[in-house]
Amino acid sequence: MKMKKIMILIVLFALSNLQAQDQKEPVKNWNNSGNISIMFNQASFDNWIKGGENSLALNGLINYNFNYKKNKSVWDTKLILAYGLSRIDDQTKKTDDRFEINSTYGKQASKLWYYSFFGNLKTQMTDGYDYSVSPKITTSKLFAPAYLSFGPGMLWKKSDNLKVNFAPATSKMTLVMDDDLSAAGAYGVDPGKNFRYELGMAINGYYKFNLMKNISMENILGLYSNYLDHPENIDVDYQMNMVMTINKYISANLGLNLLYDDNALQDLQVKEVFGLGFNAKF
Repeated sequence: MKMKKIMILIVLFALSNLQAQDQKEPVKNWNNSGNISIMFNQASFDNWIKGGENSLALNGLINYNFNYKKNKSVWDTKLILAYGLSRIDDQTKKTDDRFEINSTYGKQASKLWYYSFFGNLKTQMTDGYDYSVSPKITTSKLFAPAYLSFGPGMLWKKSDNLKVNFAPATSKMTLVMDDDLSAAGAYGVDPGKNFRYELGMAINGYYKFNLMKNISMENILGLYSNYLDHPENIDVDYQMNMVMTINKYISANLGLNLLYDDNALQDLQVKEVFGLGFNAKF
């Protein structure tokens, strides 16, 4: 009888242990985060002797991160989707137009280092124009240009918010899928060609931190040197996104983009967008 009681206790203990294991939370492999913001800017003048033009601007931004980690594998993907329009008196112009996706897979080599492979795609969604001439001329279209980069390398990753990827054998392809822009040799392609290939080194860095309790600053830096043509001319793409939270849904957003690519324009390109609007974090 004593042995029977012991067996019952063992069975009950085993069952309770199995139940406790079933109730454990599953390991969280995905860590996704990001925000959606809609910003407004408006100016109106009536009998204003100093002059001015009525204007209305609307900018939208989706900035989202997908971070995966399991055992020795990491996979980080960032999606940036931005679009903006401004209307000054009776003329509507595009102020922002970006579609970018960057993805890096890594296999752990040591504590902070990973063997990696990355891919990056950048383009825009609608036509862009040069308004300095009349009539206006088309300067860009969907996949005209588009930039596709990929290659193996090494990833140094301290956290999801601080990482640098080194890729010494990166293939970069410039696509100009519009006959008129291709014929003009836009964005560095040979006249009449839709494609330009480069091989070089890419360095991509990411750093996000809080300046203050309600102010976050995201920095994205991309450097590229083409081994095949003037490797001393380094392409630079720096993006800064700052979110200044006022309350749960309202924030002031500042976006800065510095771009240098001598194949497109032999000068520094600067874009800055600032506005107050709706912001939702996920």
